[in-house]
Amino acid sequence: MRGASLQVMLWERAREPHAHRWSLPGGGLRVDEDVETSIRRQLTEKVDVRQLSHVEQLAVFSAPDRVPGPRVVATAFLGLVPSDADPERPSDTEWHCVDTLPPMAFDHASIVHRARHRLASKLSYTNLGFALAPPEFTISLLRDHYSAALGYRVSATNLQRVLSRRLLLEPTGGTAPPGPSGGRPAALFRFSAKGIKVTDPFAVLRPPGSGRPAGGSGTT
Repeated sequence: MRGASLQVMLWERAREPHAHRWSLPGGGLRVDEDVETSIRRQLTEKVDVRQLSHVEQLAVFSAPDRVPGPRVVATAFLGLVPSDADPERPSDTEWHCVDTLPPMAFDHASIVHRARHRLASKLSYTNLGFALAPPEFTISLLRDHYSAALGYRVSATNLQRVLSRRLLLEPTGGTAPPGPSGGRPAALFRFSAKGIKVTDPFAVLRPPGSGRPAGGSGTT
């Protein structure tokens, strides 16, 4: 999360094929490592991302023509960085909004879209919001995070109701500093657990006015 938008870290290719297009960080698999170890190593080495709050395998991309030349099969991972983290990055690496991607190399745009869909789906029926949020947050900040990830505006009141009913939120007892206009300080919350778990297997978060979701209880 950067501001109120969901972002993906991309690096600009310096060489052909697809020189000066943007791509996802990645690389080859060493003989002595599994794929998750490989992606964590490459994120650390190439773009200095060490604070992954969640990582999971997304999909295998194996179209014969996905890259020029010899066939390359890619295993993609969804990795989430909490919004309060700000990893250093080299000059050829930038955060980009997933809604306005720059010209992308190979099939990497489709990988980003697949990851965004996975994230939105899991926010419906798991506690995965913990991986986007800072350790303590206001409900309005959490609402902004969910809205950006889902791609539509979420009601803060309904979001708090749904997550509280699932026993995912707990008050810290503290409050956020007042804003420029003053007013009552907003209460601070945290997620009750940081490991991912299924909280409502039948819930589907949908935009307001799109009808009651299957399973009933998860709409915001």
